[in-house]
Amino acid sequence: MGDNSSQSNGHFSEKERRIRANDRFYNRQFNYANNFIRTAKYSLATFLPLNLFEQFQRLANFYFLCLMILQMIKIISSLTPVTTAVPLIGVLCLTAIKDAYDDYQRHKSDSQVNNRRSQMVQDGRLVEERWSHVQVGDVIRMDNNQFVAADMLLLSTSEPNGLCFIETAELDGETNLKCRQCLAETAEMGQDVGRLSAFDGEIICETPNNILNKFEGSLSWKGKRYPLDNDLIVLRGCILRNTEWCYGVVIFAGKDTKLMQNSGKTKFKRTSIDRLLNFIIVGIVLFLLAICIFCMVACSLWELDFGYRFQFYLPWDDIVPKEPPLLGASIIGLLVFFSYAIVLNTVVPISLYVSVEVIRFVQSFLINWDSQMYCERRKMAAKARTTTLNEELGQIQYIFSDKTGTLTRNIMAFNRCSVAGQCYGELVNPNTGQVIDVTEPTEKVDFSANPNYEADFRFYDKALLEAVRKNDPDVHTFFTLLAVCHTVMAEERNGKLEYQAQSPDEAALVSAARNFGFVFKERTPYSITIELLGKRVEYELLCILDFNNSRKRMSVIVRDSGHPDASKRLRVYCKGADSVTYERLRPGDKIIRDKTQDHLNA
Repeated sequence: MGDNSSQSNGHFSEKERRIRANDRFYNRQFNYANNFIRTAKYSLATFLPLNLFEQFQRLANFYFLCLMILQMIKIISSLTPVTTAVPLIGVLCLTAIKDAYDDYQRHKSDSQVNNRRSQMVQDGRLVEERWSHVQVGDVIRMDNNQFVAADMLLLSTSEPNGLCFIETAELDGETNLKCRQCLAETAEMGQDVGRLSAFDGEIICETPNNILNKFEGSLSWKGKRYPLDNDLIVLRGCILRNTEWCYGVVIFAGKDTKLMQNSGKTKFKRTSIDRLLNFIIVGIVLFLLAICIFCMVACSLWELDFGYRFQFYLPWDDIVPKEPPLLGASIIGLLVFFSYAIVLNTVVPISLYVSVEVIRFVQSFLINWDSQMYCERRKMAAKARTTTLNEELGQIQYIFSDKTGTLTRNIMAFNRCSVAGQCYGELVNPNTGQVIDVTEPTEKVDFSANPNYEADFRFYDKALLEAVRKNDPDVHTFFTLLAVCHTVMAEERNGKLEYQAQSPDEAALVSAARNFGFVFKERTPYSITIELLGKRVEYELLCILDFNNSRKRMSVIVRDSGHPDASKRLRVYCKGADSVTYERLRPGDKIIRDKTQDHLNA
């Protein structure tokens, strides 16, 4: 079995994780976490001590607690402790009720997540189970538009070649779809529950961590060993999109999943107002201490010079020594210090915290009830998930964004293009030469002659379609590139061709090529098929160099065996950022390059 864990103080310290699919007995020996999650801060047993500990981190609460203790010492206090205890207990109770309400909402959310239903392969059949009952090594089924229950190794999908698409907005905020592909050897199992139930592969992989874009491991099955990387892993919190179903074996569950590893422990959060209040309270307390110290020194000096001689009329307390006079005067001054601290306690405004807590609590309901914060498209209203951070809304000074899609609805449309120094997409008045603004009555290009056109596609410059019909070689090459250089998947649904794209910009470009007659039809691991103005053309796919942050471009190498010119059968199609693409152009054509740059800057 190997030295994969060591026992110390009753807990396992993992060096690597070993999992055997469909074998709970084997996996149970490692005490892996189950799929139950808990994000709430308190339980019934821990609420009182933890909440009091958090509340006394506020300086005003701690100050009044110390003050109440001082008031219990009769020799220095002329006030009953009740005068401080009542408002302090009131503040603590009010804040505790608010915190209890917030934590109840967390418990409610945890219960909703843990009780979600998932289909699990068990004894040759699909069994419906709660998420909290899923364990490491189980084979589970996910359906389209469903949240993924746990971090799992992809085994098979409904799509050709074992592909599936996921949305990772819950993990990294990105709404564009990402592609995952299972091993060809496991993809053959499809949705055959009998074969999936008999799957006994053994997985050796990394221990739980919070790195979302990295995974290392291996799968041993049928005497062979297969390397595993992040492209084979689907994480908890993802949503399955544009894929009817997929099966996977659970690798990390519950608190070990990368989503929970990144969420960390629920912390006591302080807002800018809390920090400001603490700062103000510190200033007020320092001012109060200064007054008390002044009164202490003044009292000590008076007792030393005058009070010592008038003990017949103003006798010192029994605990104050008569000799030497300096010691007695110093002790009286110390007692007076605490007495003044008690008498002047109203300088510290404990009601300020009460007012802030009440305002926050009421504001959270006003946010929930605000009809103007309702999204009609998503049928979703605003919801204040906590009552402690309301004032942080709108307190934004800087926005750091990697792309415009982060700030917009992330919807892309094909509006303009520049081909061989010619700009298409702008409507120009032939008399004045000025650009005409596109409005609702503006006549759009008619694509109805194309049987694969999309009714909602809008383009207004007829010159581009005329260039396609005149067999302009540059325009044909441009649209061929858009139809071939991508990772889009195509499928027929109800007699209609539909595309599944990882990002909205890829979808917009492939859709544009489709409407202009360069229709992407299907792909396999070794070929891409397009319909070029009604003629079916199949390209042999030799290599895909996918887009990444360092290359900033995507390239495909294809062979067109049917091309009459043998020297032009092998092609490299590349698309990407203009700065990167310009560096790889052959020398010359400066006029076209300058025109293209002008079009980009316009």
